[in-house]
Amino acid sequence: MKSKFLIIAIFFLLISCKREQKNADSDWQILSERTKFKQDSKGLHLKTGKFEYNFSEEELPFKKIIVLNASMIGYISELESESQIAGVSSPEYIFSEKMQELIKSGKIQNVGNDQKYDVEKILSLKPDAIFTNYIPNFENTYELLKGNGIKVIFLDEYLEQKPLEKTSYLKVFGKLLGKNELAERKFKEIEINYNRYKMMAAEDPSKPNVLANEMYGNIWYMPGGQTSVAHFISDAGANYIMNGNKEDKAVTMSFEEVYSKSAQIKFWVNAGNHLTKKEMLQINPLYSKLDVFRNGRIYAYSEKQTATANDFFESGIVHCDVVLKDYIKIFHPHLFPDYRLTYFKELH
Repeated sequence: MKSKFLIIAIFFLLISCKREQKNADSDWQILSERTKFKQDSKGLHLKTGKFEYNFSEEELPFKKIIVLNASMIGYISELESESQIAGVSSPEYIFSEKMQELIKSGKIQNVGNDQKYDVEKILSLKPDAIFTNYIPNFENTYELLKGNGIKVIFLDEYLEQKPLEKTSYLKVFGKLLGKNELAERKFKEIEINYNRYKMMAAEDPSKPNVLANEMYGNIWYMPGGQTSVAHFISDAGANYIMNGNKEDKAVTMSFEEVYSKSAQIKFWVNAGNHLTKKEMLQINPLYSKLDVFRNGRIYAYSEKQTATANDFFESGIVHCDVVLKDYIKIFHPHLFPDYRLTYFKELH
């Protein structure tokens, strides 16, 4: 009898613990498996990857920030918070015209690049926070900045592979920059558009076969079956040749391996930022052996770019709905008859 009572007691204890855990999790707004945040009486709590941050109400919103990765500019521009940026690294990789004007006028300072940051200039700007991707080699620099009272916030959004989850980082920037309502509204609009476009593509019976990316040297870096590229192609109602693959990163393949999988391919997307097929052949003559090169249709993300910057990796990170619309226009043009591609360009 005692053992039966003990078992029952343990059972109810486990149920109670699970409920407490569920309640604790419900306090958090979960953006992805990597990132979540919550707001309470103590302030804002953010967990992203292996990093945790706690910001008091007095610390937020940040009024002056430095951004060390061009991929984050899209979020800040979407929230119309460019004036809160005091410095950036590698400004030549930023596409935004408004940002470039602020840089040229000196309102936004160049603080170096990912080879060497100008720590003295960063300190002189006295930012409230620095946004960056985590690079282990810069650990000493990060500690120096933290030691001078600067918040260093690592947001590795590039690791997110589901398009809407990557876009949802807009909410983090909204919380930290005092644009929470705008961020929530913008994300909701993008989410509604994305899901509507996805449903339209799913209802189309045709599922064309698709090849992606290009070769660098002797290696073809094919997006794995769980990467953002694979998700986009699937959501756009097409059949990606790596569908069965479980990798969330690029898979290295030889030309021969790709060639063996390339039969019946109608579309080749994400073919770099090239402008013509001739340009592609100059880099790699092997492409001419692919049937999709000779008889299919090839698209590069080169419609919105300068000599060094590409908006596909800036506003395109936020506007996954527009990127998806581009893919659907490519695979199922009749679904958007009057739409003109935003980020992609067909190569001839």
